[in-house]
Amino acid sequence: MPADPLHRAGNPQRSTTSQPPSGSGASAIEVRRSARRRRTVSAYREGDRTVVLIPARMSEAEEQRWVTVMLDKLAAQENKRVLGDTELSERAARLSELYFDGRARPTSVRWVTNQNTRWGSCTPAEGSIRLSHRLQGMPEYVVDYVLVHELAHLLVPGHGADFWRLLEAYPRTERARGYLEGVVAADWLPHLPAARGE
Repeated sequence: MPADPLHRAGNPQRSTTSQPPSGSGASAIEVRRSARRRRTVSAYREGDRTVVLIPARMSEAEEQRWVTVMLDKLAAQENKRVLGDTELSERAARLSELYFDGRARPTSVRWVTNQNTRWGSCTPAEGSIRLSHRLQGMPEYVVDYVLVHELAHLLVPGHGADFWRLLEAYPRTERARGYLEGVVAADWLPHLPAARGE
């Protein structure tokens, strides 16, 4: 049987591209295998694509595991950086284009510190969206969900069936809602005193 041309010593690298897990934030994942790379795995964003660099000898199962690990690591690094109001507004515009064909056009999108009982709010008559500062540092898909939720209110003010149909466009709605429900539930749990050392 002839040798696989992708694994010959003279061909140090091969690349495969796949679609990312739903809601990961990247449009595609490119895995680049290198014969020169022995043990290290690294990843970086290149536009809307995530590039993961792995050793050529890795199995498909190891590749999948490392892609997941590196996507989580990149997301954690990106979440440490707090978006400013300008970036938040730009993000809202991108989400509106992606999920509502650009029909939801807020006049302002900003962080506020006076919303402690809700994650976001929208005033459709003014076109303003406000997000609670408590969302800062939460996963990107959660912040995006709240933005999409408030953008949908610019198109449908109430929480009726038409509103929830609009939100079906965002693929991580249920996961984000579960995350936020967990945060709220954790706030209500009794805080036990730390165990005393004997």
